[in-house]
Amino acid sequence: MIEFHLDARSGVSPYLQLVHQVRRAMRLGLLFEGDRLPTVKEVAAKVAINPNTVLKAYRELEYEGLVTKKPGVGTFVSSTLSDASLSEHEPLRQELRSWLERARGAGLDDESIEALFLTTFRTHAEPPSTEKEQ
Repeated sequence: MIEFHLDARSGVSPYLQLVHQVRRAMRLGLLFEGDRLPTVKEVAAKVAINPNTVLKAYRELEYEGLVTKKPGVGTFVSSTLSDASLSEHEPLRQELRSWLERARGAGLDDESIEALFLTTFRTHAEPPSTEKEQ
């Protein structure tokens, strides 16, 4: 089951952080079709937010077709975002762990590591394709 967490410093609203975490878990193959999400009450208690915030996140995911609400039973994953390349993730994850160890060994704290990664990622990310269909 997914474990939610919130980052008050991120500048991203709490409900969107929850939505992003569910999407990320689905992409990484941590959540599969049929898996039950934690109840609104469980999430609200765990991350100390208003239950309406959790409801808003779950409604957003339902609107996107990623989850289905079954009254009296729970909220369940109804789609998947992982792809065939999921098997390629583990070697990349191991390389990233090694890089993180080197970054910490160089004296970088978590905030500096995150800033370095995000800046590099944004600088080298491929822009969306702008080709027109023929």
